[in-house]
Amino acid sequence: MKVLKFPLVKISICFVFGILFSKYTEPFYLSILVCLLVCFSATFFCGFILNKSKRNNLFFGIFSLLTSFFIGSFSIVLSNQTLNQNHYIHHLSLDDSKYISEIIITERIKSTAKNERYIADVIALNNKKSYGKILLNIRKNSTLSILEIGTHLKVNGKIYLNKNPFNPNQFDYGKYLENKQIYAQIYSNANEIKIGSSIEKGVNRYFSKLRNKIIRNLEKNNFNKTELSVVVALILGQQQDISKDIIQDYQFAGAVHVLSVSGLHVGCILLFITFLLKPIPNSNKGSSLKLILVLISLWSFGILAGMAPSVLRSVTMFSFVAIGIFLRRSVNIYHTLLVSMFLILLVQPLFLFDIGFQLSYLALFFIVWLQPLFASLWIPKYKILNYFWEIITVSFAAQIGTMPLSIYYFHQFPGLFFITNLIILPFLSFILGSGVLVMSLAAFDFVWLPLLKLLEGSIFILNKIIAWVASFENFILKDIPLNNYMMWSSYLVIISIIIWFKKPNFIKLAFSLIAIFVFQASLFYTKYSNNKEELIVFNKMKNTIITERFGNEITLFSNDSILKNADENLDIKSYLVANYCKIKKKEQLSNLFYFKENKIFLIDSSSVYFETVRPDILILTQSPKLNLERLFQSWKPKQVVADASNFKSYVKIWKTTCWKEKIPFHDTSEKGFYRLR
Repeated sequence: MKVLKFPLVKISICFVFGILFSKYTEPFYLSILVCLLVCFSATFFCGFILNKSKRNNLFFGIFSLLTSFFIGSFSIVLSNQTLNQNHYIHHLSLDDSKYISEIIITERIKSTAKNERYIADVIALNNKKSYGKILLNIRKNSTLSILEIGTHLKVNGKIYLNKNPFNPNQFDYGKYLENKQIYAQIYSNANEIKIGSSIEKGVNRYFSKLRNKIIRNLEKNNFNKTELSVVVALILGQQQDISKDIIQDYQFAGAVHVLSVSGLHVGCILLFITFLLKPIPNSNKGSSLKLILVLISLWSFGILAGMAPSVLRSVTMFSFVAIGIFLRRSVNIYHTLLVSMFLILLVQPLFLFDIGFQLSYLALFFIVWLQPLFASLWIPKYKILNYFWEIITVSFAAQIGTMPLSIYYFHQFPGLFFITNLIILPFLSFILGSGVLVMSLAAFDFVWLPLLKLLEGSIFILNKIIAWVASFENFILKDIPLNNYMMWSSYLVIISIIIWFKKPNFIKLAFSLIAIFVFQASLFYTKYSNNKEELIVFNKMKNTIITERFGNEITLFSNDSILKNADENLDIKSYLVANYCKIKKKEQLSNLFYFKENKIFLIDSSSVYFETVRPDILILTQSPKLNLERLFQSWKPKQVVADASNFKSYVKIWKTTCWKEKIPFHDTSEKGFYRLR
């Protein structure tokens, strides 16, 4: 590919490797800074001091790539706010004490069943100056109304640092928050919060107030709440109020990307703004004015939509497109894609680990690279057929590019994605156009009722179409296991086959066959390295779940309610899918069972035990009224395990007793699941 000769390609690749290096090795920041300065000095010396001979050009290239690598590495170091001693995590103690936190609300995010949630900036902790991003959770049963961006709060509540997953193979929400530079959460009630009189003014607050104004004007004119939540996500990028059922329908139909503002949405904005600016003459001054207005409009829309990674990528890319049009130069889409990624990661290197950012760039790259190959397979004679053929080829190119990564993250694949896109994409263009117009007018307190009702009806029909496609559950492939090795080898197969199809020759065919062999090897390795034997005590509130695993077969021990709905239990399902296992047996919990050479005794709320048993491992569940000191006079277990079904007050007493007797104690509500191998 000619694009690989573009210098920024090599520079960007080295830059990304630098980010990955620092993220996973966590080197000392001074060593990275020294390496960066040395490589930069060498690059400057080779490029501007020495004569430009071939040898010096070689050294200039090498040191340029090394400089790019260390810039990427150092950007991660700079983004690590915890290196600053004023960060709030350095002021937290290990006990459960409450803190008086002074914070500023910066963003409202999707609520949970129990809490309204916000992202906030810490400015003080227990009256000591501090800083850092934190997640605020406010109980929903409180009388506190929705808080606006920029609101100052004084919160009295417990602060919990991010923790590792509490059950095996569970989504690591703590790591997800850490990639957004959020390291802890506050939990509080309305009566523990004082709203300050001062308001933090800024761009985010202004656009938040504008969003709220638009939404209020639409609500006043009786815009249906369900349809309003969808149109707000489509146009304004705010998904906080969409119901779980609607999101699930869009996921199953393969149209969840529609709810995230992306290139399609920003492209429509660009066309809409360009259309409005047509009366301005194409003179030098007129073209300059058009470009400035287009760039202001694009970035204003991006901020209005919340500046998610997909929004930032799209706005940056289309800004380059607008500049290229202004300069009357053809825009190389690969170069534009690369420059936008490089600039975004230079400012926000942690975006590289954002799922939306990864899927967004993969989808666009494969559309640009693979779609022309699909389109060349058949050239329809009629424009209408060509239009729908382009939709199909674009859909397949995007899905092929994102399929391994989306299966790796979500373990499912919507089989009817192409039908969904074929039906809704033509329909979506009208919705986006009318939606932008309706919201633009609503921003100026004007709502044209006929257009409002037309938009509402269109969203209603869109939701019905999505729900209809999602109802064909047999075409939704669920619980697909895929590990790291299989994901990377899948991409190796896909890329090698596409390269071979574009310009077939023997070397490319051989490379494709080697890629297929690597994929088969990863399958073989996954199957035979998965032959493990282990016992897991899960962390489940008010319930006890224990699994025995031998190879890919699981025996599940629990109560009736868990056993009946085991296939729907997310904790169990995550473990099964990630380990390529299936449930062979379901059994009621018993007091005594064996695993390998270990005798395991379980004491539940009945508090029944036998002094002659003398187990190796003691499991405590359902808060038994038990005197461990007396029990340990007869027993000396190697390990005591308390699951999340116990009262916390009981667990504290048991923990103290075990500490006195020097017996290891594992509390799943504190340390997560217990594994015995």
